[in-house]
Parts: sequence; C-alpha cells; structure tokens
Amino acid sequence: MNSALNQMETDRALRRPLAAGAPIVYWRLSATEEARYDVPDQPMKGEMDPFFFLTKHKNFIPHEYPCRTQFAAERRGKRPVIGETRPDLTRTWLPFGSPRVDLSGFWFRATELKTFAETTIRAASAGEARLALRTCGGAVLFVNGREVGFMAPYGRNLETIEEFAVTLEAGDNVIGIVFDDLAERDARYYFQLDYLSGPAVEHALPIPVEAPVADAMEAMLASMHFEKPAYGAGEVALVADTGLPVDVAAKVVIEGDFMSIEKPLSFERTLDAGSVRLAVADTADLPADFRHFKVTLARGDYAVSRVFGVELCHVARQGKAPENLPERITEALGEVANHAEADTVRALARLATGMSGDETDAMIESALPAIEDCHDCADFILVPLLWCRAAYGDDIGAKVRDRVDAAILNYRYWMDEPGNDVQWYFSENHALLFHTAAYLAGDMLPGARFARSQRTGNEQSVIGAARVRAWLDHFEKWEMAEFNSAPYFPIDLKGLCALYALAPDRDIAERAGKAIIRLVEILARSAHHGVMTGAQGRSYEHTLRASRTLELSGIARMIWGRGNYGMRFHALPQLALCLRDHGLRIPEELAVIASVSGSEGHEWTFAQGQDRFARLYHYKTASYALGTAAAYRWNQWGYQETVLHLRLGDNPDATIWINHPGEVLHSGYGRPSYWGGSGTLPRVHQYRGLAIARFECAEEQPDFTHCWFPQSVFDETRIGRDTALAVSGGGCVLLKVDAGLALVATGPTAGNELRAPGRKATWIVRMAECDKANEIEKDFATLSLVDEANGDILVDDPEYGRVRFGADGSVEAEGRRLDPSEWTIAGAARTFRD
Repeated sequence: MNSALNQMETDRALRRPLAAGAPIVYWRLSATEEARYDVPDQPMKGEMDPFFFLTKHKNFIPHEYPCRTQFAAERRGKRPVIGETRPDLTRTWLPFGSPRVDLSGFWFRATELKTFAETTIRAASAGEARLALRTCGGAVLFVNGREVGFMAPYGRNLETIEEFAVTLEAGDNVIGIVFDDLAERDARYYFQLDYLSGPAVEHALPIPVEAPVADAMEAMLASMHFEKPAYGAGEVALVADTGLPVDVAAKVVIEGDFMSIEKPLSFERTLDAGSVRLAVADTADLPADFRHFKVTLARGDYAVSRVFGVELCHVARQGKAPENLPERITEALGEVANHAEADTVRALARLATGMSGDETDAMIESALPAIEDCHDCADFILVPLLWCRAAYGDDIGAKVRDRVDAAILNYRYWMDEPGNDVQWYFSENHALLFHTAAYLAGDMLPGARFARSQRTGNEQSVIGAARVRAWLDHFEKWEMAEFNSAPYFPIDLKGLCALYALAPDRDIAERAGKAIIRLVEILARSAHHGVMTGAQGRSYEHTLRASRTLELSGIARMIWGRGNYGMRFHALPQLALCLRDHGLRIPEELAVIASVSGSEGHEWTFAQGQDRFARLYHYKTASYALGTAAAYRWNQWGYQETVLHLRLGDNPDATIWINHPGEVLHSGYGRPSYWGGSGTLPRVHQYRGLAIARFECAEEQPDFTHCWFPQSVFDETRIGRDTALAVSGGGCVLLKVDAGLALVATGPTAGNELRAPGRKATWIVRMAECDKANEIEKDFATLSLVDEANGDILVDDPEYGRVRFGADGSVEAEGRRLDPSEWTIAGAARTFRD
C-alpha cells in the first residue's frame, strides 16, 4: 500500500476521469504560428447590411472577403499542410469547464494560424474507439503517431463535426491534433475532441511536476476570483478557496479588450505555500476600463494560466463633476488629453487644448501604421485624425503632417476600391465612418490623387458626400441597426460630430447635428443616473461589466453631471468640441429624463433598425430602471443581443442582466460569449416593473441560464431555492425562476452570478421601490405565471392587476393594450404619477 501511495505522489501526469461521450479537455499546446495572408488588391461588391447580426443559420455571419474565397479554394476539403516538424509544446491547456481548446481572438489583418496540440489518454484495454472532432478551420488527427484522418471545412466561424474510428492500445495512447484556420477580424479558433465510445479511458496528460502540485495549481485557478466585482479604489487582489502545498511563481499580465492599444502591464509575485490571496496593485496605479488579468502560476517548467476580468475606475481622482456645462466640457477635454489611451482621439483633445508638441505628434505617428496598412477598425482612428489635420494641421510637426497626408491618400475608403484588407464595411457604424472620412479627406486635399480610387480629392469628396447623405437618409428613417447598443453610440457620434463640425455642405452639417441630438435623447431615455440601462442589439462583456468607465458614462457626466470616465474614448472630445466651438446645444429638458427624481415612473416604447425589427420597452423611476426587447427573435440563435437589463438605485455597479451563455469559457471571444449576448434568445415580455424571460435553448449550447448579480454591491440580498432579492438605493428586485436558482460560490464570478440549471427556464423579474428585502418579498411572494392554451402568459400582479403577455408579443394591463408591432422609431413616452 505504501508503494502505491509513493507512486501516486511521484506520478507526473494529470489523471482525470473521461467518460464515454465526454470531451477530451487536457492538452499541451505549441505556440500558435501566425503568418500574414495577402491576396491581390481587388474591389469587393456589397453595401451596408443593417441585418448582418440577425443570423439565419446559428450565429454564422455570411459576408465573405476575397481572402476567404482564395483560402477556401486552396484548402477546403484538402488535407491541411502541417509541415515536417512539430514545435515544442510549451503551454498547458486546462479546461475550467470548457469542452474546447479555444484560442479565439481578434486579428486586424487576414492571418494564417496553426497550432499543435497533444494529450495522452490511458485505456484499460485495447480496442476500437470513436472520436468526434469539431472545428471551424482545418485539423489533422493522430493517434500514437499514426495519422487517422483530417477535416478541412474552413468555414469562417462556422463549426463542423466529423467522426473518426481509431485503434487504442492498452495503457497510454498519445493523441495529436494540428489545427489551422484563416483569422479575419474576430476568429473562432478552437477544436473540440469528444470521446464517443470505446474502452474505458482516463486523461493522463504528462506534466513536468508532481501530480499533487499540479492538482493544487489547477484547483487554485479554478476557484480564483477578484475580491470585488469592480474597483473604484483600493487594492486589487484575487483570492482562492485553497492554497498550494509549495511556493510558486505568480505572474499577472493586465490587458484591455481587443481594441485597446495600451501596453500590457506585468507584475511578478511569489505565492507562498498556503496563501490564498494574490495582491496586484492599487486601483489608482492600474489602467482604467474593463481589464483582463492573465494569471500564470509556475513551478519549475510547469506553468498554467487563466484569464479573469474586472472593471477599474479612478473614482477618487475624478471626484464629482463640475456644476456647470462649460466647466464639464473643459473637464472632459482635460480628462481625455491627460489620461486617455494614446490614440488620435487623445491627440485631438490635446491639440484642442493647446497641448501640441512632440508627445502629441508621437501619438499621431503611432496610430499611422494601422491606417497605412488598412487594419480593421482603422476608420475609428482615421476620422479623429482628419479632424486633427483639418483644424490643427499647423500645430502638427511637418514630417508627421506629411506622413498623415500620405496615409490619407493611400487609405481604402470603401469596398469598391481595390484592397486586400478585412475592414468591416457592413455595419452601420463602420459605414458612417468610411463615408465621413472619404467626404472630409477629399475636401481637405481637393487637388490630390487618392491612390486606390484614382479620384481627385474633389471627386472623392463628392462621392463621400452622396454616401453620407444616403446614410443619413437611412438613419433618419430607421436609426440604429445595432439598436440601443452602448459600444456603438460613441462610434456613430464620432462620425456625426465630425460631420457637424467639419462638413463643407450645410445640409449635411445640420442633419448631423439633429442626429447627434437624437442619439443623446435615446441615451437620456435609456440612462439611469448616468449609466446606460436597457436592451442592446450588440454587447460585450467588457461593455456590460463596465458601468462606470463605459464612454456613455463619461458623456453623461459631461452633459448632465452624472457619471465617470474610463481611458478609451471614441466621441467624447468631439462632442465636447461641438458644444464648445461649433454651437451645438443639448435640449435642457433631457437632463430631467436622463436622471429622474421624485416618485414618477417613466415608460418609453420605441423601435430601432430597418423595418423596425427591434421593438424596445423601457421603464424607470428614481429608484430603478428596466429595459427589454419585445417579441425579439424568440428561441432563435443569438449573436450579441442583451435583451433584459436592469439597474437599482444610484450605485453604477448595482446592475443585473439575464442571458443564456454562448460559451462556457470565461472572458472568451465568442459572439455570443459568456456574458455578451445569448446563445439562444429568450421570449421576453415587460410591463413597467414586471418582466419575464423564458428560455428554450438549443441542445448543443450550454445547459444553464444565468444572470449577473453582484451580491456585495447591493445594500441587502436574500437568495432562496428559486428566488433572489436585492435592494439598493431605495430600489429592489425580486427574481424568481422555475428551474431553481443558485449563487455561484467559486471561480471567476463567485458572488456575482446566479444560475438556473437546464436549457429550459422561466425567469420572473419584479422591480419596485422599497428599502428592505422583506418588503418586496411580502408584496410579491405569490407572483407566478399561468400558461394559456393559446400561448399567452398570465400574471396576477399585486399592483398592476392581471397582466396578459400575448403570444404575439402584446401586453394587456391596467386597462391598456401595448402592441410592439405598432411602436414607432420616434417612440412614445408616458409618465405615471402616484
């Protein structure tokens, strides 16, 4: 028995159960090989697509670039080219609940990717086995050094599954996979290998450290989480449930989201045996915004990692907003000029506040390679650069200014011009920026020749102006395709502000000004005390979990005096300049709408997107706000839509949303991801402070629904078997779920996530004004649903009486009938008074 124990202690393998039908999830990986993939410059056909994310097949986006066409012609259906040598397997992949080896990410140019993966499974006996391999790109499968097959669908971000029959030997069997793909912007780069049937097996991944140490390192990362759901001040630290038996080296690398240009920060610590707390640094010494913390634990040659996300905000430094608008405009420009990420938006703020010079020139120059190479999202950089050049050109160094002009003339402004990039032309926010840039750049350099279009500046500007007017036609009729979307308000405002301030044609400038005011009105109606609240057409984890540092919070602070600043800006200084220098006026009455007071309730029904495809309902009081999407794509695969979002009191962090995760991986790049969007969209209804969300999720998607529930933020909480209560700032919410409910107690979302098991669940949400959890519990304890034969759902509400949620999306309550099919783009507002 002692010899067996000694063998267990010295066994250098990760031994884990592996049942029939389960995925093989422990792997060693090589570094990913990356190579730029260029095709000859050529124009594309197409136009802005206001429906691109309303996916017809799962969450597949159909638009195809020439690089994918050529790549598929070369490789689809053919054995992937893997080369003769296998690189060193330097990384260990731990699953943390995910069935996939997922290396998804964002690449700004078309890039070939290739990675080698290897693992070992231990079979109790020899025999035949069946494996199922899933991937979007290509893969070659090996067992014990013998190639057993390949797959090569190469469909962009579209998963394919193939089965393979293999022969296993008794004892250890080495499984190898080489997988590759072409990354274009957001790329789902992963594989999943399921052990369908065969001899009894287990994972037995070889490792260069004692198994008990490796087990403890995995357990620590599995349970690790931040001490707070968000940080406005104080020391940032991660904690775990249990410590380690030995000292290990801990490295923490802090990065922004995929759009961030901030250089990652790195901290190295020694984590002593038994310690369960990993302190990083003070909030004030770390970059603001939602940040990813990659934590790596290393013992000798063995290192394992996991990514954790949290919002950081410099609340103490920012303090309260100034009392009057001119001072808030000055504050906003100063915040961007001194504290933002060093991009062209910051350069514009610096030039506009007299801070020209070498440092500002360096910011401009560092942004030029992305424009010169037509990286995706270069249009985000170019529009503020054009403002810098047009308004403050004499304040930019001559050499830098000449390089700016060369970049402007060589840029690709639309898909009908020849190019070789993967810029995203199809969404409305990008289309606006492309057309704005062409219009303004051509006007600024009227006699110069634009390299790709071979037009003069005058000609380029005329075409740009026509496209801008067409975009404005579409916006004035249908408004935002990416409806009510927090990350895309600032992108639209970026283009519209540039047009308002710089357009040579008065009609365009005036229309842009009206569009700005309309977006600010939508924001005011969807904001709650300076923070965006409501259903959104496209969302990300880094925007949903960034209540304070979201740019809309900074815009609300500047306009209405409620909110905070982050570090990334698209439109704040441009809007500030429109107010300071170009006569823009925000209607004063929007201040009362943006931050309501007293006992009134404000209801707003409106529609967004072409043909009014998104019908939205919003209700708020001084104490709470709740927004939903009505009759929106029930039970279809989702993309990035958040269709139920609420907020309590005046604490920016007291927010809740409910969704069905698109993937199990935390802080991943899926669209939808763990928090950003829904794998399957629920049936949602709302009337004032009452809402329901009914999920019937696809079998191949995760088997739970959940909500963000930052327990420590609320003044009071109470969680039962199927209910949860929260109180904050005079507002309260009752959540009731027929499938049962549990607070996640360990891992990245410990204390911040409620889960309902299974793919079918109905969530009831009831908000009210109260100061104690027992008040809402007493008033709404009997709240329940009745399903009628015709598909309607009835709720007997103690305050509203009988509420009928129709199978057609309609709502009947308090003698009223609300039909989403009748809601208009302009919207209708109603005030309820006690």
